[in-house]
Amino acid sequence: MSEKNRDGKRTARERIAAERARQRTADRRRRTLIVGASVVCVLGLAAVIGVIAANSGQGKKSSTGSGPVVVPSGAQGQDSLAIPVGKAGAKSTLTVWEDFRCPACMAFEARYRAALHELTDAGKLRVEYHLVRLIDGNLGGSGSLRAANAAACAQDAGKFRDYHDVLYANQPQETDDAFGNNAKLIQLAGKVNGFDTPAFRKCVDNGTHDGWVDKSHKAFEAGHYGSTPTVLLGGKNIYADRTMTPEKLKQMVEQENQG
Repeated sequence: MSEKNRDGKRTARERIAAERARQRTADRRRRTLIVGASVVCVLGLAAVIGVIAANSGQGKKSSTGSGPVVVPSGAQGQDSLAIPVGKAGAKSTLTVWEDFRCPACMAFEARYRAALHELTDAGKLRVEYHLVRLIDGNLGGSGSLRAANAAACAQDAGKFRDYHDVLYANQPQETDDAFGNNAKLIQLAGKVNGFDTPAFRKCVDNGTHDGWVDKSHKAFEAGHYGSTPTVLLGGKNIYADRTMTPEKLKQMVEQENQG
């Protein structure tokens, strides 16, 4: 074999060896990039999951009530879940389970409000209001909870009945969560003379009675009432009685008082 041929073969082997070395280097670089990209994807996915979980937790807190159970001033009944309106010695007691976002509750209030005021002012009837957050669970949002908390704050200030009536008179559409805005609830307090105070605003903004509203709602579920309003007189749901009228309710209360 000539010297020239040997040199040619040696050069060819060197080129092949160099090409294989470059290939191995490229393979190592490609594997490094793949691993790095995988790590970035995993970390990114973990971050997204963390954000979703955090946001989910915040939503749950705002819509279901949380924190300690702070009973409104003067609340009575089992577990102090009833806000009373009327004289304690009244012979008749009407129990009302209601949701401030509930259109049927507003319809009941609009039709029966004058009769209830007349009977409670005369000392013949005592109304015990139980506040629930049913619509929040059905349609989402927090208006039922926020309005119920604000009404409990009104009870602290001795303004429950007036503010209760204002909320229903200004009830938004069922699908409109306007009562979920504390500023709206505070604005409505201005319709009650002498009510919009720093103490009320703090109570509303802090959600002071959220836990109490949550407990009241759980009692509603435990009672298997199913819908709002549930209006009980002598243990009977008179709202389910299609023959019931304000006049008939007044007659029933008068009979109980005479008995």
